[in-house]
Amino acid sequence: MQRIVSLVPSQTELLFDLGVGDRVVGVTKFCVHPAEALKTKTVVGGTKNFRFDVIENLRPDLILANKEENCREGIERLAEKFPVWMSDIYDLPDALAMIRTVGVLTDTQAAADTLARDIESRFAALAPAGGLRVAYLIWQNPLMAVGSRTFVHDMLTRAGYANVFADRPRYPEITPADLHAAAPDCIFLSSEPFPFREKHLTTFARTYSNSRVMRVDGEMFSWYGSRLRQAAGYLERLQLSLVQA
Repeated sequence: MQRIVSLVPSQTELLFDLGVGDRVVGVTKFCVHPAEALKTKTVVGGTKNFRFDVIENLRPDLILANKEENCREGIERLAEKFPVWMSDIYDLPDALAMIRTVGVLTDTQAAADTLARDIESRFAALAPAGGLRVAYLIWQNPLMAVGSRTFVHDMLTRAGYANVFADRPRYPEITPADLHAAAPDCIFLSSEPFPFREKHLTTFARTYSNSRVMRVDGEMFSWYGSRLRQAAGYLERLQLSLVQA
C-alpha cells in the first residue's frame, strides 16, 4: 500500500476525496481539510519549512508537492531520497490535469476523472460578473495583491472580474497610492494567506471609500483541488451579493 506525504493543503483534501486518505501518512500544519487530516496524520511541518527527520521516518513512497507553495531547496532535498511529484498550476485546466494525474498516481483514475468533469461543467455554467474592476489583496504589511499568471487571477477572470493589477506579474507589492490610483470598483480582502478580519474591512472601507470592500474566502479562489466543486457556486453567490449591494 502507498505511503503518501502531502505538502500541499488542497491536494491533501483531494486525496481524501478520492478515497485514499488511509494511504496518507504525513501532512502539513496547513492541511486543515478534512479535519481528520490534522487529527490522524503526522504533521511534517509547514509548506515551506519541512521536518525532514519526520518525513524520513514516515518512509513515503510518494510525496505530493507544488512549485509555488513549497520551497525548491526543500523539495530537491526530499527528491534525493523519495519519489516526488510536483504540480505547477496557473489556471483551471492545470488544476483539472493535476486532479487526473493524482488519480493515475493513486490508481483512482475513474473517481478523479468524474471529479474533474464535474468541476469543469460547474465552471462552464458560471455566468460572468459584468466586468467589475477588482483588486484582490493577499497581504497587509507590506500590502500585496494578486497579479497575472496566478490561479487566483484565472478564477477572477472566469468569474468575469477585471483584475486591476493584471499588468503586474504574480504577487506584486503595492502601495496605498497604487491602490488609490487603480480605482477598483471592488477590493477583495482574502481570508488567506494573510487572515484579513472584519477590523481590516472597516479600515479599508474608510480609507478607500470609492471602492466596495469585501472579505472573501481565499480557499474558494486559490485551492485548486476538489474544493473547486464548491468554488463555482461560491463565485455565483459573491456575484449576487455585489449586485444586491
